[in-house]
Amino acid sequence: MLTEQAINKVSVVIPVFNEQESLPELLRRTTAACALLPMDYEILLVDDGSSDNSAEMLASAAGQEGSHIVAVLLNRNYGQHSAIMAGFSHVSGDLIITLDADLQNPPEEIPRLVSVAAEGYDVVGTVRQKRQDSWFRKCASRLINNLIQRTTGKAMGDYGCMLRAYRRHIVEAMLHCHERSTFIPILANTFARRAIEIPVEHAEREFGDSKYSFMKLINLMYDLVTCLTTTPLRMLSVFGSIIAFSGFAIALLLIALRLFLGPQWAAQGVFMLFALLFMFIGAQFVAMGLLGEYIGRIYHDVRARPRYFIQRVVKRPSSAQDDQ
Repeated sequence: MLTEQAINKVSVVIPVFNEQESLPELLRRTTAACALLPMDYEILLVDDGSSDNSAEMLASAAGQEGSHIVAVLLNRNYGQHSAIMAGFSHVSGDLIITLDADLQNPPEEIPRLVSVAAEGYDVVGTVRQKRQDSWFRKCASRLINNLIQRTTGKAMGDYGCMLRAYRRHIVEAMLHCHERSTFIPILANTFARRAIEIPVEHAEREFGDSKYSFMKLINLMYDLVTCLTTTPLRMLSVFGSIIAFSGFAIALLLIALRLFLGPQWAAQGVFMLFALLFMFIGAQFVAMGLLGEYIGRIYHDVRARPRYFIQRVVKRPSSAQDDQ
């Protein structure tokens, strides 16, 4: 039976990348939602190397008297999950909530996540209801969710929704992980003892366009496969063995047909040999591509470069560390 755990402060972490159009509404709605909480709160907005005026707007909002906003400014774009990890490194709350800046997941759900987490859960996930994304995004998300569920064995329904709540000890455990590519919902679930998912609303994107292009979704798929498991390498061995055995069997068949049907039949089988050759070449390229993904990951881990570089942190004037 779950026991309620006290939450004295809530930290909301929001990665921002070229969201100057949605920022005023995001700040207003998030602040209003957090003001309903019966405990102290802070809102950390991490600028992920925006090329518009997002960083300046965040710094201005954080510098206002009595503001609960903290602006964490990165020197360049590192990606959504690295930006969230940068925000995690500066939180001070007992419960940390992540939220996208596009307002498709309403900030008004924050109090409900806090109340559910207070029941004793380490991670509170969310499932988007009546998604307003394109058909392509829905199909890609469904494929990625199925891949994660089959690989990890965790029956979570929607890993793509970033509106989630994490206990402080879960965040600290994630900060001690040093892999270059991090998918936060999966990483959090590896440390969580008690997790739950709740349904949340999903709205259409009112400002700007999605930051996930087709190629970024493909890169995300490769990152997920290579950071979750080494199963593809094992499957390559099995697949290669099957192809090798099939090639050997077909070679014996071709020899037998030539012996019994004559050499003229062999001349007519030239294209089949080419097809077999292309099959082997294709299998080798697939194998080399996957091996390259793992070797590239090893290369990045060996270099041990930081996931992100924080250029400046802006807090309200009463804070001890105003600009770092």
